Amino acid sequence: MKIAVIGAGSTYTPELIKGFLDRVDRLPVEEVCLLDIDPDRLQVVGGFAQRLVRRAKVPIQVVLSEDSREAMAGADVVITQLRVGQMPARREDEYLGRRHGLVGQETTGIGGMSKALRTIPVILEICDQIQQSAPGALLLNFTNPSGLIMEAIQRYAPKTKAAGVCNSAFTTKMKILERLSAQHGVAYKAEDGELLTLGLNHLTWHSGFRLKGEDVWDEVFNGYLDQLRAMPEPPFHPDFIEKQRLIPNDYLEYYFQEAKKVALQKNWPPSRAEEVMVVEKDLLAQYADPACDTVPAGLMQRGGAYYSSVAASMMDAYWNNLGETHIANVAHCGQVKGWEKEWVLEMPCRVDRSGVQPIPTQPLPLYNYALLEQVKQYELLTVEAAVHGDRDAAFRALLAHPLGPDEDQASMLLEDMLTTHQRYLPRFFL
Repeated sequence: MKIAVIGAGSTYTPELIKGFLDRVDRLPVEEVCLLDIDPDRLQVVGGFAQRLVRRAKVPIQVVLSEDSREAMAGADVVITQLRVGQMPARREDEYLGRRHGLVGQETTGIGGMSKALRTIPVILEICDQIQQSAPGALLLNFTNPSGLIMEAIQRYAPKTKAAGVCNSAFTTKMKILERLSAQHGVAYKAEDGELLTLGLNHLTWHSGFRLKGEDVWDEVFNGYLDQLRAMPEPPFHPDFIEKQRLIPNDYLEYYFQEAKKVALQKNWPPSRAEEVMVVEKDLLAQYADPACDTVPAGLMQRGGAYYSSVAASMMDAYWNNLGETHIANVAHCGQVKGWEKEWVLEMPCRVDRSGVQPIPTQPLPLYNYALLEQVKQYELLTVEAAVHGDRDAAFRALLAHPLGPDEDQASMLLEDMLTTHQRYLPRFFL
């Protein structure tokens, strides 16, 4: 098995390598090719990854490459985890929101749109290269905004066998299992729980939970309500959640507590990007130490808990034809009745040797669907803007998003966004 990791200079990469090592008895990995356009970061992170493998004494070859065709040639799985413009571009996205009195966040609202415009053309180029160098490979995209990028892939690179992956649902499942373990006095494992999730990436609602096949949703939901009621400043009002009978993804706080989130931005710096830049500087210094051959505890400050678990467990289900249920971003193909079949949703999927296939899922209530549909229309417009460098589509996308600007702000904001990232947006300046 050959795995190609695109954007391997990420500080997450050692966590990914650890996930492969933890499943070495199930994943017959012979080669992991690490690709990055930043040679310095590639050498630091890649060298550390090689030491992790040597310490584990397993026959996995870790190859460092700056040539995408070489990296993907013959790959069975391609993982994309890149960030166009690196962390400084994320910081610009956050402050773009702050400048215009809007939410400044890397995947939600105008920051997510800005990132998508930079990223979609790059991901589609990678899809073309996969078809040339590894046409049978499974692409697992971790690059944010993951669902929006998958929307672009399924519309403009439909031959690519791909799924968008996020650690959010898995993290929620593990938190629920931790609470149930404490309450029941039993140490539950990841495979003991199944979380029912539906929506868009970073805009999902959880509506069910099975523990070893038994429906325990009432216990889980009531426990979540008790948690909210015990908080001095809960992310969501308990009465609102009680009426919903659904648990929202954490990112929905940006929609339901928008004014609060915008007000908090007045305290910057540091923004989240600036915090992460400090963490990454320390991590890279540790990775560069020739004596360091274990994953530093500080990696958890970077965020992305269970990243390696999600990636490795999904590859396990794919490679070993397990037919397991995983949460992923795919076109639902009519598996959610009444919704547009072409839409990419974050939802339960069956993962086996054929790939990642959506399974029948009950639609969300109308109130939740209304927000989802509005954001989906924004996503579709953003894909068209990114692919064609279409300023009119970008303008309409800004107005379609519920966290976007008023009409009289939109032109100025769009010009600010495009000018700020002009070097990464050549299609808009032809």
